[in-house]
Amino acid sequence: MYASPQFVSAAYGLAAVVAWGTSDFLGGYATRRANAFLFTTVVNLGGLLLVGTLATASHATFLSGRSALWVLLGGASGGAALAIFYRALSSGRMGLTAPVAAVLGAAIPTFFSIFTEGLPGRIPIVGFGLAVTGLWLITRSEDGNTPDNIGLAVLAGIGFAGFYLCIHKAGEGSAFWIATLTRAGGLIITALIVLVQWNFKDITAAGVRWGVLTGCIDSLGTMLFVRASQTGRLDEAVVISSLYPAVTVLLARIVLKEHFTRWRFVGLLAALAAVPMIAAQ
Repeated sequence: MYASPQFVSAAYGLAAVVAWGTSDFLGGYATRRANAFLFTTVVNLGGLLLVGTLATASHATFLSGRSALWVLLGGASGGAALAIFYRALSSGRMGLTAPVAAVLGAAIPTFFSIFTEGLPGRIPIVGFGLAVTGLWLITRSEDGNTPDNIGLAVLAGIGFAGFYLCIHKAGEGSAFWIATLTRAGGLIITALIVLVQWNFKDITAAGVRWGVLTGCIDSLGTMLFVRASQTGRLDEAVVISSLYPAVTVLLARIVLKEHFTRWRFVGLLAALAAVPMIAAQ
């Protein structure tokens, strides 16, 4: 008895949720004691070593020149966004910044689809309204101050959106090589920023180990997402995989004992609910 393609795609997507949510939590926690771009460089290097080895060992066909260029560009966008995202997670509340980046990361590609493919259905439109409401509740403060690093989360969301759009433009190809070139693109951009900053000491040996582990888990999530989109419908893969902030929020609540006001918790639920809705086309 064989599993249906929809079941296989859903399984890959759910596995990507766990991998990405866990890596985001680890990265956000580790960068509290390290420079975000230096740490992300280690993340990209660790992930590159893992997926590069898997791609070589699998003897998978390499991507075409056009596809490889799009993946590298997407990796650069995602790599810079990841560093900014880690910075936001490290100095702000993970349970607040993660949903903001996730909603924008899903919303921008949806707007792109509206201009290229027409208006979405009723569910994505409702999702837009829910996302706006959720973001307002999350960023709203009773004392008149905006929660820390929401602006960084917004920038990260824009970068993640660029990653998704570029990977979409790359088309079909080996998940191993897509993940490898994604890491290569991210490594290039973050390493260049570190060179400009000339900061090679703001990370401990433990931070390097955490960075390598985070990179391996994050790269595993990338491969799982690619496989989810290749074994089933792309929209279904995005709907499921976009729920990764729920894992980050859950870990932040359990491990770091993060506390939310009632209205921010409502906003958090609204933002998380909006992610699959605005991705459903």
